[in-house]
Amino acid sequence: MDKILVYLRMTRPANVVTSVADVLAGAAIAGFFSAEAFSGHILEIIMLCVSTACLYGGGIVFNDVFDADLDKIERPERAIPSGRVSIKQASIFGSVLLLTGTIIAALVSPVSGLLAFAIAFFALLYNKIAKHHYFWGPLNMGCCRGLNLLLGVSIITMALSQWYFLAIVPIIYIFSITMISRGEVHGGSRINLYIAAILYCIVTSFLLCFSYLNNKLLLSAIILIPFLWMIFRPLFKAIQNPIGKNIGGAVKAGVISLILMDATWAATFSNIYTAIIIACLLPISLLLAKAFAVT
Repeated sequence: MDKILVYLRMTRPANVVTSVADVLAGAAIAGFFSAEAFSGHILEIIMLCVSTACLYGGGIVFNDVFDADLDKIERPERAIPSGRVSIKQASIFGSVLLLTGTIIAALVSPVSGLLAFAIAFFALLYNKIAKHHYFWGPLNMGCCRGLNLLLGVSIITMALSQWYFLAIVPIIYIFSITMISRGEVHGGSRINLYIAAILYCIVTSFLLCFSYLNNKLLLSAIILIPFLWMIFRPLFKAIQNPIGKNIGGAVKAGVISLILMDATWAATFSNIYTAIIIACLLPISLLLAKAFAVT
């Protein structure tokens, strides 16, 4: 049982919940939750949720694999540097998760399978190479989240050609979080935090624009306001005092708040019921965040 918990901890369960929210938001954008589209296709959406959970978990495991030497210094409590899991065992575990996620998505549709493969590829590319680059690292990680949103949209394949460009929103958002996360151990630069604040405002503008165009501004605002509170409050605290603890808090809030951003997408493109379902993942993620590390 202890070994299972160690492996589970490596996947960052609280973060995995946010990836499921991405897929549900993408499905909402595609129109999947309308009565006509949803009927008879529940299994497919469940499969994509399982797929994204495996893909995210696998990517995080490989993050620990490639950071094993650095974690011996900065995070010795993690599974690999503490000796509870070997690099070989972690590599096998991560590979199984990525392969499983890709196969499950491919069973839904070939397009979903290609998107899952792309997510796995970019996750490995980030962990092995891109994470060490100031610009390409955050962009690479953002692409993983953008593709994850599109994985949800792919539940209705034809919808991809109409809404593929919306992937830019999670790309920008995750770019900002990944950029500031580099200061969560030793502290960071206020410049990066100010840039993140600007990028957060751009993301907010996108959300407001589409909610207005879809005549869902009031409904979306109900979810958007707590989303903004969750991301800006810790960010301003970090700006005032950019020490590692405060930056880590801003990163943690940014990741978990993705659920509310996804709920906003659902409120904008679908209905309040879908938005509530996604928003209900937030307390689950917060509960898991108390038991398992987010960053």
